[in-house]
Amino acid sequence: MKILYCLKLRPWALCFVVCSVMTTGSSAADAPTRESRLRVAALEFGVTPETNAATGSRTGARAGRVVGPLHTTIVLLDDGATRLCLITTHFAGTTALNVSDLVRDTIAHDLNLPTSQVLIFSSHNHSSATLATNGASAYVTYDEAAPPAELSDTGEMLLAELRRHAARLPDMLQPVSVWWAVGHEDRITYNRKGRRADGSTYFMREEDRVLIAEDFRGDVDTQAPIIVLKNMAGKVVVALTQFTGHPVTSYHPENPVVFGDWPQVACDVVREHLDETEKLPVAFLQGCAGDVNSKEMFCGGVERATEFGQMLAQSYIDALDKLQPSRCDGLDYALEKVDVPLAPLPPKQVLSDELKEMDDFIRRANAGDEDTLSCVGLNFPRALTPAYRARLVELVRQWNQWALELYEQGKNESVQKHLELEIAVIRIGDVGIVGMCGEAFQGIGRQIRDKSPLPITIPCAYMNGSHGYITDGPNTGDREYMSAFYRYTRFRPPLMKPAGDVMADEAVKILSQFDRDATASDDAPARKKD
Repeated sequence: MKILYCLKLRPWALCFVVCSVMTTGSSAADAPTRESRLRVAALEFGVTPETNAATGSRTGARAGRVVGPLHTTIVLLDDGATRLCLITTHFAGTTALNVSDLVRDTIAHDLNLPTSQVLIFSSHNHSSATLATNGASAYVTYDEAAPPAELSDTGEMLLAELRRHAARLPDMLQPVSVWWAVGHEDRITYNRKGRRADGSTYFMREEDRVLIAEDFRGDVDTQAPIIVLKNMAGKVVVALTQFTGHPVTSYHPENPVVFGDWPQVACDVVREHLDETEKLPVAFLQGCAGDVNSKEMFCGGVERATEFGQMLAQSYIDALDKLQPSRCDGLDYALEKVDVPLAPLPPKQVLSDELKEMDDFIRRANAGDEDTLSCVGLNFPRALTPAYRARLVELVRQWNQWALELYEQGKNESVQKHLELEIAVIRIGDVGIVGMCGEAFQGIGRQIRDKSPLPITIPCAYMNGSHGYITDGPNTGDREYMSAFYRYTRFRPPLMKPAGDVMADEAVKILSQFDRDATASDDAPARKKD
């Protein structure tokens, strides 16, 4: 375990600041009996990309429709001595490593913080606009370092607004108490890792899902936690929500729109419920959604994404009747690097045979063959054009070429044995938050939540620069898109069991230490896990 940064704050104190003090959603009975030293400041704003904005489409398709602004929330936590800044956004482009680094470095400089004390969490909304003309995810930088980010017009606007709002936060800090509840939502997502009768796996898109059952869901995380921070008068000043699922209902890679999809809709509805002035910042933290999709991928559109957001929002609102106050005060924070084990390269003959299969697939797909639906374990829906399918396989082809070159050079045994991944572990009162820099599978999040000693722990993926899909142990070694995502990297070997489970193990160790420290304080009452 390599601790990069760790804060243990005494006496117990925290802060999360909001753009203004809200006047609804609380009563005097909700006010704490003593003033907390935890303080918070938070602001939310929207940025509207221009029509025809660039997107992440593999074929260069641009946004033909911009439904509205994409929202970003910036939150400052402070105890009078140490500060931590959290940025949550419905732009997906912050998971590009060079964009994440630029934003974190800039905001850290403006707030006079180390970069390690600024974290960015993306909702992973697919109906987004690119933030840089040369955005590079961490998983394409193993062979060559990412270049400095060249921000797009949208990226420049986002960074400028972040800087403008960040400058206001230090003067807005106010003491808060921490409240939490957990809702239930099982209507809008499904497990997208399908298993065939022969044991092989496939990426289950909508046209596959409806063949299994009328409204197939499978194994999904249904918890919908909401964290509410209140000032000393009992007024709500900021809310944080979390749910697990790829926001892809409004998304189509060849006909993209700009829209916050269901996570942003849910936050907007919760804001309206808690604050009639609609100024309350409501942040969204994406869960470990590596193997979970929202329903109606490629076909639901804005209308169904809006309906899904309203469903999720109602789950949060229903949970507000069960809000519980944190019994412990304070903030703990650690930023750590964890070594995730990597496997040896596949055999040379397997790589060669796959290369031949890919070349044949690309040739047929580029010729317009509609039956190009599977290749080297990958499967593709008819909702994507053959040309788009060919592009996805071309990206895989590069990895096989790299691996074969290592064999030719006699270097196949010299590949890296571990992937160093960063995790952030935070305790806010009774609430634990764990951030991971990749598309973690839900099994990793469940391990963190189930083994954590804190009353509530929220696992979050899509933090800072992304290393792509990170499987838990049981899902490691399969061949579908998510489990075999190493083939889209430049370049690293496959994950090896226990894979991402090591992140969960280290996160739980840190949370356990945080819990021991908190409950050992003189004024911390007894707590129990929900």
